[in-house]
Amino acid sequence: MQQTFFSIIVVSLNPGQRLKKTLDSIKRQSFTDYEVIVKDGGSKDGSLQTLQEEGYFDDFPKSLVIEKSDQSIYDAMNQALAEISGKYVQFLNCGDSFYGNDVLSSVFTFIKEQKEETPAIYYGSQYNEKQSCIVASAPQMNDFVCYRNVPCHQVCFYDSRLFAKRGYLTEYTVRADYEHFLYCFYEEKAKTFCMPHVICFYEGGGYSETAKNRKISARQHREITKKYMGSKALCYRLIMLLTLAPLRTKLSQSKYFSHFYNAIKTTIYKKRR
Repeated sequence: MQQTFFSIIVVSLNPGQRLKKTLDSIKRQSFTDYEVIVKDGGSKDGSLQTLQEEGYFDDFPKSLVIEKSDQSIYDAMNQALAEISGKYVQFLNCGDSFYGNDVLSSVFTFIKEQKEETPAIYYGSQYNEKQSCIVASAPQMNDFVCYRNVPCHQVCFYDSRLFAKRGYLTEYTVRADYEHFLYCFYEEKAKTFCMPHVICFYEGGGYSETAKNRKISARQHREITKKYMGSKALCYRLIMLLTLAPLRTKLSQSKYFSHFYNAIKTTIYKKRR
């Protein structure tokens, strides 16, 4: 039997209407060779139960709902990964949604055009709903880009073979997805392809963006970059400070300046493609 092309994983815990918003955007896709896997950690708000009672999941080409307790979002993602049957896997968080009805069709076409046989990561850009603008991903991956920031997992389509040896390391409570991207890039030698597509509406203000988790994120970032880059990580950190990276980060996240800042960045990235 032919392998399903996409596995789309959605993890949830008391998401309210945000779960249906995300699933609706998947259901509207014109490309239908996919499976959707919902991993619920034991929601008590009735969000999942209501959909099940309505027969909501019957309209998907293929779907699986896993109701099982977990220790963290990354533990939940690992549990879902154990059940995938797709060639490529993507994670769409509750509250996020695809940027139009032809996203999967466009990604499928792009992947097929590359004719790449070795494991690869295909990524695009996002529309940040909190900032009301498109946030472009870097056109090419290199050490410095990997240090600064890799594309968020909502815009990435991973060859499922990149999860064959291991999933996310749950000790990285905020940065496990970042660590796994670097693991794929440095240890598995995965090729990376930037797609000229906006993949999703990113809700913003998520788990990693709370004040407490930002501090944890910074610490884990230092640990992970040292693990994969060694002394280069310190050099990149100095470069970031000298080029006023903290100020640029504030501009990119500002309600008033983010649209202008990200528009300039998008223009620069387009010229580098």
